[in-house]
Amino acid sequence: MSEMAEAIRELTQDKGFSLDSVKQTIENTLRAAYKRTFGTADNCIVTFADDMSDVTVASRKTIVDGVYDPVTEIELEEAKQLSEECELGDEIDIIVDPKTFDRSAVSVGKQETHKGLNESFKDKLYNEYKDKVGEIIIGYFQREYNGNIYVDLGKVEGVLPKKYQSPREVYQKNDRIKAFIVDLKRISSGLQLVLSRSDPKFVQSILELEVPEIQDKTVEIKRIVRDAGYRTKIAVATTKEDVDPVGSCVGPKGMRIQNVIRELEGEKIDVLRYSDDPVVFIKNALSPAEVNRVVILDDEKKTALAIVDDEQFSVAIGKNGQNVRLANRLCDWSIDVKTEEQAAELDLTEITSRRAAELFSNNATVEPDEISVVADLPGVNQEVAAKLAEAGYEDIEKFIEAYENGELANLEGLTSEELEEVSKIVHSNVEFVEEEESEEAAESEKETEAESEEEYFCPECGAKITLDMTHCPKCGIEFEFEEDEE
Repeated sequence: MSEMAEAIRELTQDKGFSLDSVKQTIENTLRAAYKRTFGTADNCIVTFADDMSDVTVASRKTIVDGVYDPVTEIELEEAKQLSEECELGDEIDIIVDPKTFDRSAVSVGKQETHKGLNESFKDKLYNEYKDKVGEIIIGYFQREYNGNIYVDLGKVEGVLPKKYQSPREVYQKNDRIKAFIVDLKRISSGLQLVLSRSDPKFVQSILELEVPEIQDKTVEIKRIVRDAGYRTKIAVATTKEDVDPVGSCVGPKGMRIQNVIRELEGEKIDVLRYSDDPVVFIKNALSPAEVNRVVILDDEKKTALAIVDDEQFSVAIGKNGQNVRLANRLCDWSIDVKTEEQAAELDLTEITSRRAAELFSNNATVEPDEISVVADLPGVNQEVAAKLAEAGYEDIEKFIEAYENGELANLEGLTSEELEEVSKIVHSNVEFVEEEESEEAAESEKETEAESEEEYFCPECGAKITLDMTHCPKCGIEFEFEEDEE
């Protein structure tokens, strides 16, 4: 095998370059040296052997009678010495030995080779890693400079900028680092991957690896917010009613979520159920605090008031306001937290009345009996509604009847307070009309209408009279009306 073929094999097989990129690089190198020697490369022809064992360089010249430019032209007599069949105006390729190029030309050629191979290497790496942005990668601590950590990733180098690091994490040489790829950068030596361990998507990616239900789309991560190193809040939902999305993420005995917490060096994680109802979602978002109730202050401005017991106030706010701040970002609402005592000092009557008026206005065309199941009631706890449905009390009328008869007292999984809350919501939003009373009212209304439609006339002159008259307005005859005896 020739030196040329061996070099090409090494570049394509050992270094991973494509054959086309190697050929292009060699051609560019020879053309650069040719141009350095002859002043132009427009007539430089580079040809490779089929087995890549050799490469030739030729000058393509035009046959003329009287040479003006010896680089691109050749006399007819001189051309005939190379080929008897050539004529004026033809072009002929004359082999050039690259060894005749001067030293400066060779130096330029080497520079072009290095540049070409380097660019080809960068392109190869870029194409290999461009689709990996948004994925997890594992490397090893290499060095630290100006707070930035450089990570050995094998083929490429990774950099974990200081702003993308978690404040609770410290690394030593050769420590294993798992990180999230956020960007790619071309550098002189090849490619550099920009990594992050503070991005919320980093937590999401780790959780996706731990929870099979997320991988098969049974559980969906709806929203995620994070204060890196301190706390992360994750809102999850499910596409199947029989699957608990929170339980799936936490795992048996908390094993799944503990694996994520260990990877984050002990960062706290709140996994909560997502809801389209802002009242329910705000309550859930403030976990681990227990919220008594949520009052929507302004729908358009997305402001709400969360009311908690005294002992839950500091939990709802969190250290330095962290918990409520993350809840605001998770729900995209501005949430103000008050204790029961603080809320009592506020005049919420006007707000409640306005909200009721808005609800009435928005639902003026909706008949009361359109809400027939507990889950459709505004503000109802959906977990409680789901448990009632499982027990066969999904219908509102059936629930109320069973609740008033005391049949739900021993219902497993539901407390008396939760049942009482559902009952209050039902009576606040649903109007019950007794069927018999409705029929009697309708019959009475018909009789009134019938009476109002009946006409009376004077027996003497035939003039039209009414039941409240004692004399005929036309002839003056006196009369009185007798009541019908049943």
